[in-house]
Amino acid sequence: MEGVLVRKIKKICVFCGANFGKDVAFVNAAFHLGKVLGKRKIDLVYGGGKLGLMGCVSTAVAQHERQVLGIIPSAFTVNNLVGETCGKEIKVATMQERLVMMMELSDAFIALPGGFGTLEELFQMISWAQLNIHNKPIGVLNINGFFNGLLSFVDHAVKQEFITPRARKILISATTADELVDKLQAFRFESDPALSKLKWSPSSSQKEKLDLTLRL
Repeated sequence: MEGVLVRKIKKICVFCGANFGKDVAFVNAAFHLGKVLGKRKIDLVYGGGKLGLMGCVSTAVAQHERQVLGIIPSAFTVNNLVGETCGKEIKVATMQERLVMMMELSDAFIALPGGFGTLEELFQMISWAQLNIHNKPIGVLNINGFFNGLLSFVDHAVKQEFITPRARKILISATTADELVDKLQAFRFESDPALSKLKWSPSSSQKEKLDLTLRL
C-alpha cells in the first residue's frame, strides 16, 4: 500500500451470524479473520456470546491475545441464551443502544455471513455514514460469493438512481480478510455536500454527541 494514506484502526466491530451456516468455509473464514485481527494487533468489538460465527471470531481474537468486547442486550443474557462472552461484556437495554455503542467504540466495521440481524447492523452503519453521522469504513467479507446477490442489488439500486455513486463507495468488499483490512485502512470518506450540512444534537457535556433515538 505504498503511497496510500493508511488510517489507524485499533478496534474493528464484526457483525455476523449466531449460526455456523451451511458452508464450513464460513467457519474457517471467521476463525481466520480473528487470527488476522490478532496478528495486526486489532481488538474486537462484537455482539457478545459464543454462538455461531460470533463465537468463532471472538475466540480466535482472544487466542491471539487481543482484547474482545461484547456488547449485548440484557434480554439475551437471561438463562445464558447466547453463551458466555469471550472477553469483557457490556450489557445494554436495547438493540439500538447496542448498535450506537458499537459505532462509538469501533474504528471500522466488517460483516461476515449472517441473517437479518447482521444485515440490519450492516445497513444501519452504511445509512449513518451516508448521513454523515460517522466516517468509518465498512466492509463485507465475501466468502464463497455469499454477498454476491447483495452487492448486485446495491449496484442495481445505483443504476436505478436510489443510491448515488458516491454513497456506493461506502460499502467495501473483499474475498480475504487481509485484503479487506487493507481496504478498510486505505478508505477515504467522501461526504455528500448536501448531507454534510446536517447537524446532530450536542450532548449536555458540551461535546458533539449523536442523537440517534430516531430509527433511520
